[in-house]
Amino acid sequence: MDDQNQDPVSTDKDHYKMEIKEENPDPDHLIKTVIKEENQDQYVTEMKEEIQDPDLMDQNSYRVEIKEENQDLYTTEVKEENQELDLVEQNIDTVEIKEENQDPDQDQDPDQRSSDPAASSDQQKQSSTKRPKRHRCQQCDKAFARPSELKIHQRVHTREKPYICEQCGKTFTQLSHLKTHQTLHTGARPYSCDQCGKTFTQACNLKTHQQIHTGTRPYSCDQCGRAFTTFDTLKNHKRVHTGEKPYSCDHCGSAFFRYDHLKVHIRVHMGEKPYSCEQCGAAFTTSNILKIHKRVHTGEKPYSCDQCGAAFSTVSHLKIHKRVHTGEKPYSCDQCEAAFTTLSNLKIHKRVHTGEKPYSCDQCGAAFSTITYLKVHKQIHTGEKPYSCDQCGAAFTRLDNLKLHKRVHTGEKPYWCDQCGKTFSQNSSLKTHQRVHSKSKL
Repeated sequence: MDDQNQDPVSTDKDHYKMEIKEENPDPDHLIKTVIKEENQDQYVTEMKEEIQDPDLMDQNSYRVEIKEENQDLYTTEVKEENQELDLVEQNIDTVEIKEENQDPDQDQDPDQRSSDPAASSDQQKQSSTKRPKRHRCQQCDKAFARPSELKIHQRVHTREKPYICEQCGKTFTQLSHLKTHQTLHTGARPYSCDQCGKTFTQACNLKTHQQIHTGTRPYSCDQCGRAFTTFDTLKNHKRVHTGEKPYSCDHCGSAFFRYDHLKVHIRVHMGEKPYSCEQCGAAFTTSNILKIHKRVHTGEKPYSCDQCGAAFSTVSHLKIHKRVHTGEKPYSCDQCEAAFTTLSNLKIHKRVHTGEKPYSCDQCGAAFSTITYLKVHKQIHTGEKPYSCDQCGAAFTRLDNLKLHKRVHTGEKPYWCDQCGKTFSQNSSLKTHQRVHSKSKL
C-alpha cells in the first residue's frame, strides 16, 4: 500500500540521485550531491513542469534553470539537433536531453517580431548564418531558415495581402510594410541624417542614404566590377548580365528585371496615373516622371556636358548627348548595319524594313512610322505653323525647317563637297550636287 502511494516526484528524485552517483563515484562528487539533496524536490518539480509544458515541447531549444538555496546558479542550455547539455559550474557532469526538431519560433507571429524593416533584415541575416535552411517552398524551391519566413514568402505565390490600410484601403503582405505605408498618411519621417538633415520613413533608407556621404559601396558585381550601396541593387544589376526577367505582366506578358518596374507597367493597362502636375494638370504613372516634367515649367537643367557645356533636364539625355562627342553608336540594325545613339531611334529605323506605320491621321488616313511625323502632318489640316523666323517672319511647320531657313540670313553653309570644295546650306543640296561628279566619271 505504501508502495502504491509512493510520491512520483520522490521516485524521480531518487532515480536522478542514483544516476548522478553512478556517473560520479568520486567522493567529492558524492559530497556535492548530498549538499544538493535538500532542494532536489524543487529542481525535479521545475524540471517536470517545463518538460510537460506543451508549448515548450514544440521548441528546438529551451533553457532549464537549476536554482538552489545558497548554491551557485547552474545553467543548462539545450542545443539544437541533440547536442549535449552542459551544466556550467563546478564539477557537474554532462546530462543529455534529446528533443524532436521543432522550430523555436514557430508559435511567434512572424510579422510581430519587428515593425522596423531594418531590424527585421538584421534578424534575418543573423538567423540565416546560424540556422540551416530546412524549410523549402514547394512552388519555387526557395529555402528558408524558419517556417515563419516561408509563410511570408508563400504570399508571393498566393498573392495574399492580409494587412489593410484603414485610410486608403491598400493591402500588404507584411505588417511592417503596412506600418511603413501608414507614414505616408501621417507624414512621419522619424529618421534623419545628421549630416544633411534629410529625413526618412525607415531606418534602412537612412542607412543607405548615409553611404552617399561616406562613399561606401560595399556590394560589387563580380562580372563588371560595378559597385552598389545595397545588396538588392546589386541583385537587380546582375540580371543585366544573366538576362533574367522574373517579373512578368499577366495582361500582355511583358517581363521586367525588377518588381517595381512591373508595378509601374501595370498602370499602363489600368490607365492609372496617380501623379499629376499642379501647374498644368498633366498626369504621370510615376513620381519620378512628374519630377522631370516639372522642369519644363521651372526651366531647370541640372545635368551639363563637361565638354561643351550643353545642359539637360535628365541624366539620360546627357548620356545620349555625350555620344555626339565620343562617336559611340551602340545600337545597330541587324538587317542593314545602320547604327544609332539611342534604342528608340533603332526601333523607328527598323520600320523602314518592316514597312510598319503605326501612327495614322484621323482626318485623311495617312500613316506614319513615328508620332512626330504624324504631328507635323496634322498641321497641314490645321494650317498651323508654330515656328517663325525672328528676322523675316517666315513661318514653318517644323523646327528643323526653320533652322535651315535661318542659314539664308546667316550665310552658313556647313555641307561641302570633298571633290571640288563647293559648300551648301543643306545636305540634300550637297547630294544633288555630287551627282554632277558621278556623271562626269561615267
